[in-house]
Amino acid sequence: MDKHEGPDAGTIRLDDPWYDGPAVDWGEGEGDGDCGGDAPLRSAGGRAAPADASEIYLEVQRSAAFQEVRSRYRGFVVPATAAFLLWYVAYVVAATAAPGFMARPVAGAVNVALLAGLGQFLSTFLLTWAYARHARLRRDRAALDLRWTVFEQERGHGRGRKREAGR
Repeated sequence: MDKHEGPDAGTIRLDDPWYDGPAVDWGEGEGDGDCGGDAPLRSAGGRAAPADASEIYLEVQRSAAFQEVRSRYRGFVVPATAAFLLWYVAYVVAATAAPGFMARPVAGAVNVALLAGLGQFLSTFLLTWAYARHARLRRDRAALDLRWTVFEQERGHGRGRKREAGR
């Protein structure tokens, strides 16, 4: 979405794939929920388009692109979560099981426990930065492409319903 100035600044374009406006023609109005005709809608690839929104989302969920986005997500989140929890548990165990070690002075009034506690905060910020970077570089573009695919299929589905209802 482009930023612009003027009286309509800040408005959302209706063709924006991230815009979640009212789901027009989703099980509302005339008909029993089908597309109103015998011929299935055709997608850009010439295949029959799914009959409703839930089928569109299931088709996307089964797609290789979606599975790739999910595997990239899991590939970062699972090891990062495990490492962070291990680091946190090690800190708690060391604080309770080795108080003498944690009380050892490092520089002046600063001891090992204080450095480890500050390390917890630092590692939280570093993990947040790494997650945001990973999402931006490895997942956001593919996720946006998937969102555009769904958006286009939904638009095609909505047009097909309107076309069929107009007969």
